[in-house]
Amino acid sequence: MTPTTTAQICKAVQGVLFGSEETVITGISTDSRTIAPGEWFVPLAGERFDGHDYIPMAIEKGAAGCFCTRLPREVRDDRAYILVEDTKRALRDLAAWYRNQFDIPIVQITGSMGKTTLKELLFCILSQRYHTLKTPGNLNGDIGAPLTLLSLTPEHQAAVIETGMDEFGQIRWLGQAIRPDAAVITIIDDVHLAHFNSREDILRAKAEILENLRPGGLAVLNGDDVLLNTLQPRCDTIRCGRSESCAVRVTELEDLGLEGVRCTVVTDQEAYPLSIPAPGVHMALLSALAVAVAERLGLTEEEIVQGVASYAPADNRLRVERLPGNRVMINDSYNANPRSVRADVAILAQHRGGKRIAMLGDMTELGAAEAPGHQSVGELVGQLGIDVLLAVGPRSREYMVPAAQAAGCGEVRWYPDREAVKSDLLDLFAPGDALLLKASHFFGRFDLMADFLREYPF
Repeated sequence: MTPTTTAQICKAVQGVLFGSEETVITGISTDSRTIAPGEWFVPLAGERFDGHDYIPMAIEKGAAGCFCTRLPREVRDDRAYILVEDTKRALRDLAAWYRNQFDIPIVQITGSMGKTTLKELLFCILSQRYHTLKTPGNLNGDIGAPLTLLSLTPEHQAAVIETGMDEFGQIRWLGQAIRPDAAVITIIDDVHLAHFNSREDILRAKAEILENLRPGGLAVLNGDDVLLNTLQPRCDTIRCGRSESCAVRVTELEDLGLEGVRCTVVTDQEAYPLSIPAPGVHMALLSALAVAVAERLGLTEEEIVQGVASYAPADNRLRVERLPGNRVMINDSYNANPRSVRADVAILAQHRGGKRIAMLGDMTELGAAEAPGHQSVGELVGQLGIDVLLAVGPRSREYMVPAAQAAGCGEVRWYPDREAVKSDLLDLFAPGDALLLKASHFFGRFDLMADFLREYPF
């Protein structure tokens, strides 16, 4: 964050300032444990905590001041306090004001899946020319997205902001701060049915991204998605995919298994021969979406091709890792939904030279799609000839295990949790084998299994 005065912050959030108007703020923090001297503290309220309780700690550690909905019991003369109605909204409003200090192209991304992968891919491309800011990790919510905007500096020439949601209005609320020059929707799927009644509702919630496009802004949509094709945005729109109706088309698609994907992405300006160093044919669609944005932002063919080739997956997102003994670990443990798990199982099925082991855990937040979603994964495991299924969790036991057994999977074992798998997995995971790790993040934390296997002395 560039140095900003308390007077500027107060005006941006329409608050009431107690303290000096000339105090200079050098950063924003929502964590009293790690706040640095000169930063501004934003106390947030949750179901089991209230950040206002930590204002004294933040001030003691050197915070220059804070937002608050009520003044703390002890108000220091050498600190600034801005009284606001809602501290989370004040953070968003401050981010909106701060974003407007930068005349750079900003891309906002949403979708039921593929958001982080597309963010990383687009970052690699734009970084060939521009000093680019991106959302760190998966901090794509009400707090992470504003904090990302507030980390802009004068050195940045472009930004890629990922936004997630679990209720109506959330994407719109974030978009009011981001005000993107390009808005991208990757796909509409059943991922959010625990929070919405139908895919149509998910579409409506995701489509809010289009409402805050800046004048002359661009919408980039998955043209192979039936629901997204029902949208008729009142702005310049590019649809990308393999369908003939797409303005940006994926052609000459070649699946190289664990080695990645090759394809050509054709626009009305250029044909881009792409070599994507990550497995899964879905990478071709995400690359097409990235190409559409990058081309609009003026990147050359060489920059786009080199940017795609330099892509590296984010942590725990479809990373093909080589372990001792020529063991292969397909680590896509960050999160899971039926479509993404099926795609990963298809990648695992392409392994040759040893057993194919799928360690799959429960998928959460599926709502009405819970039973058919787990069943579809089990069926595919059997149909593709996966050698061993290690299923984890109550949903997998009820739905995935019987479906896999009925479909002819060679060996099916069930476990209540991740830790219970370790002993069997170490016995099974022999030299030359391939292992897939995939489950909903907060259910299984399969990333910890990946950490364990990396450190294990095979």
